[in-house]
Amino acid sequence: MSHKKNRRLRIFGKILFILYIAFIVYFLLFSDLYGRTGVRTQYSYNLVLFKEIKRFWQYREQLGFYAVASNLLGNVLIFVPFGFFLPMASTYRNFFSAVFYSFSLSLCVETFQLLTMVGSFDVDDLLLNTVGGAAGYLVFVVCAAIRRRHVSKKSERSRG
Repeated sequence: MSHKKNRRLRIFGKILFILYIAFIVYFLLFSDLYGRTGVRTQYSYNLVLFKEIKRFWQYREQLGFYAVASNLLGNVLIFVPFGFFLPMASTYRNFFSAVFYSFSLSLCVETFQLLTMVGSFDVDDLLLNTVGGAAGYLVFVVCAAIRRRHVSKKSERSRG
């Protein structure tokens, strides 16, 4: 791939990353969909790992599929794009960086929710968000390998 095309791809990745960050900030902190606009009078938090995950799984029939999926699967899926776009938009291109920055962003969001009493601080969300960021990075690695293979085959055909 030419240097110019590679640079365009990186700029496109940076633009998508910025748009994703704007979306995630709005969705996780201000969205009406999950009751983020209500005023709470006390702090809400969970510091016991797997407590909320177990609770959602244990009461899945009473809560319904949507509530369980949006909490458990949604917390993973919301961070998949972060893990995917991070290596495109930055020089941090390894698995541990993706995990570290996914955890860090999730910690910032959870702490903000705790301090502003919008949503709740939940260590299970930290875990699920971090897993999502790691999964996104793995998807990036697979896509990058496919792209490199495609580009190398294309360049071999043009030379031969």
